This record gives sequence, structure tokens and C-alpha cells, in this order.
Amino acid sequence: LMGALIMAHSDNNGLVLPPALAPIQVVLVPIYKGEEQMKTIVAKLDAIAAELRARGMSVKVDARDNVRSGFKFAEYELKGVPVRLALGPRDLENGTLEKEVVPQEGLIARVAALMDEIQQGIFDKARSFRDSMITPVDTWEDFVRTLDTKGGFVAAHWDGTVETEVAIKEATKATIRCIPLDAVDEEGACIYSGKPSHRRVLFARSY
Repeated sequence: LMGALIMAHSDNNGLVLPPALAPIQVVLVPIYKGEEQMKTIVAKLDAIAAELRARGMSVKVDARDNVRSGFKFAEYELKGVPVRLALGPRDLENGTLEKEVVPQEGLIARVAALMDEIQQGIFDKARSFRDSMITPVDTWEDFVRTLDTKGGFVAAHWDGTVETEVAIKEATKATIRCIPLDAVDEEGACIYSGKPSHRRVLFARSY
């Protein structure tokens, strides 16, 4: 499951974790100059964190003073923290937060809504990519051509026998990867044997 999570969503910048699974959902980073400024800003972030936790979110205030804020943001992007908020002296004065400038008033509701948006966005992106990699075929010729030229998953009829599955593997190196639980009943003919089939299964090659 961890491997599937990483492979399905993550990119070259690090982990991309759905908010519902992220160990840390929101990280708050103070931007400051000097110890007094830091104390004031961290106190404000602690108050914001308490409100977010009251809404059931997992929050961390990163008040480390031995690394720069840019390092912190890169670190949390690598770790897949969904929301990263920065508060500096100007933001404190103006009542806003960066990078998307968000008013501190109404911030808690905005972050809660953002969690839902991120969760749905990650799901929609993964589903769209999955669907784009599935090609329905109805003939043996199209089955082989699709495997050779496009790759991905091939949705094809199969007669349900081990013998046919083995024969297809020997001929193409493709095996059945999934019998979809939500597959609709669809009468057709097996792409290899021509025998009756009642639904499509997903074939693919292993790399």
C-alpha cells in the first residue's frame, strides 16, 4: 500500500500525500528577524495551530532557529505535508499569510476547505491518469499492437480459463493485472480463443 501510494501520487519534488493520510497535515513556519520578533510570531502561530487542532487537523509549528525558512519549506515538500503556511512580521501587521495571501480572519475555515480541495484534486488527477492508460480492444491484432505501441493497460475480453491466460502470456508477455470489481457485464468474445466472455479484464506487461 505504501508503494502504491508513492507511485500513484508523488513526483520529483518528493512525496505527495492525501491530507487524510498525511502524518502532518499543516506546518506553520515563522519568518522573522531577531529573537523578539520570533517570539511574537511563534506565539501567533501557536494560537493558529491550537484552532486547527481543535478542528481535528495534525499541525506542526516549526520554530527551529538553526535552519532558514526556505530549507524548512523544501523539507516539508519532500515529506509531502499538504499545507505549508508562513507568517512574517508584515503578515502579522497586515493580518495575512503567504504564499497564497490568506487573511488570518477566516483562516481556519480556509485551511479546512483547502484540505478537501487537495484530497479531491489528488484523487481526480490519479483517476484521470489511470483512465488515460487503459485502452479497450476487441481483436487479437489490436491487443498486440496496443501492447507494442502504447503500453499501459489493455481492457479485453477473456474466456476465464487458465490455459488462455498462459497462452496470452507466452505470446505477448502480458498477464491479467486486475479483474475490476466495478466491471459491467458485457457480452463479447475472448480476444485469443474467440470463446464467449461476459466482461473485460485488464492485461499489461511487467517492466
